Amino acid sequence: MIFNGSLVHTKEGKKAVTINFANDKYYVIELSDAILNDEKYEIKIFSEKYQELYLCDVRNQSIYMKEELTIIEELPTAVFEKVMRLEILSKVGQFYHLFHEKKQQFEPEKSPLNYGGRVYNELEMKSLVDSSLDFWLTAGRYNKQFEKEFAAFIGVRYALLTNSGSSANLLAFSTLTSPKLGDRRIMPGDEVITVAAGFPTTVTPIVQNGAIPVFIDVDLGTYNIMADRIEEAITPKTKAIMIAHTMGNPFQLDKVMEVAKKYNLWVIEDNCDALGSKYNGKLTGTFGHIATSSFYPPHHMTMGEGGAVYTNDAKLKMIIESFRDWGRDCWCPSGCDDTCKKRFGWQLGTLPEGYDHKYTYSHIGYNLRVTEMQAAVGVEQLKKVPSFTEARIKNFNRLLAGLQYLEQYFILPKATENADPSWFGFILTLKDNVHFTKNEIVNYLEANKIQTRMLFAGNLTRQPAFDGVNYRIHGDLTNTDKILADTFLVGVYPGLTDEMIDYVIEKIHAFVTEK
Repeated sequence: MIFNGSLVHTKEGKKAVTINFANDKYYVIELSDAILNDEKYEIKIFSEKYQELYLCDVRNQSIYMKEELTIIEELPTAVFEKVMRLEILSKVGQFYHLFHEKKQQFEPEKSPLNYGGRVYNELEMKSLVDSSLDFWLTAGRYNKQFEKEFAAFIGVRYALLTNSGSSANLLAFSTLTSPKLGDRRIMPGDEVITVAAGFPTTVTPIVQNGAIPVFIDVDLGTYNIMADRIEEAITPKTKAIMIAHTMGNPFQLDKVMEVAKKYNLWVIEDNCDALGSKYNGKLTGTFGHIATSSFYPPHHMTMGEGGAVYTNDAKLKMIIESFRDWGRDCWCPSGCDDTCKKRFGWQLGTLPEGYDHKYTYSHIGYNLRVTEMQAAVGVEQLKKVPSFTEARIKNFNRLLAGLQYLEQYFILPKATENADPSWFGFILTLKDNVHFTKNEIVNYLEANKIQTRMLFAGNLTRQPAFDGVNYRIHGDLTNTDKILADTFLVGVYPGLTDEMIDYVIEKIHAFVTEK
């Protein structure tokens, strides 16, 4: 094939040749006299049609170019910007393969074996750098892309990014305190059904908004709320249920939603540890009125920091957005004005008629927005969630099979009936009267470079932060106290290999038999 083109000198000092071939327009980049004299054989060609940068060998492609060709146009600035961006991103890919891809060989008893962590490749790094080249530091095109694609992945109408999973929980609960919800609004002194065995920020938004957490015990094995106790805990003050899918294991959603519907209660699903989990074949986070996710590194995907709040309810979506964005009443995106076409046509509260809607506030809100660079990482991480889920399930099942013979010592984790968990961790509880303590086995594993974690706060009512907090316990918290004393977990995240999982099994066996 013979390409005919024209030599071009750009304002940026580059030389280029434009080529028309096969209904595509190509630009030959970094052309020099050396290339024309065949002393250098590789040239870079940018395809306008495919928006790709290619390396071509003039010996194989038979590209004939002569200096006497007429200069007909400059390389367009927009094309040159794309070429520069592609060159930078190709270097990022090389950097990843040279300095990030190389994994240290696992050495038992020497290499740290983490319970969780980031799993990524050059695509996340390229996306991150690509967003930095825009230098649009607040939420922008990647934010919009992620929110749209995440909502589609989960199967909801709306998803809103925020700066952490904890902020997501705060936004979710604060939304239910909005005056826009009328009689269903949660007020100070109202009660919310929850559990004490879990992470504090599932419960602290209840306290921060002046409502009263009502703690119900959990089942050992599934570590989820005793759903049969919920109805008897309800009083005229009860307005909502806010609980997490513990360790990625869905709680009994059919029973919870049945009670919620019967008593007209809000349901918030804390889905932070359960992205990819299913109940009756449907993804968790799609049953309640609002759900939340966290993108901190140990979770099912990561942005470093970051979280999401999602819902199918258009009114709730607007309230969530308001609380996240300073409490403002206006829904115009940053940098946009007059989406409602009546920016100066409102009269709200006791403000003068026509006061700028962009500076009208309907909630006592926050600024909990995400950065564009976080969203850029999330766009690539989201594509990997199905494979991450598969790896978590595989690692969990390998641990379960390897530790099955230790049931006389441990309560092994079990999935809720009708659930397909995407496990956050492999959780173990010592049975009563075993010949060792939780601290002893945890210290042994940590000494052998195996990272462990508790079931987070264990029992929130025993935490110093809850001294003086107004809460109610329905029944007892016997199992929650058992978890506090005797429960720990090890990792199942996708960065763990079969060799690493087998090492964990080996060490747990060794401790139990040698103790």
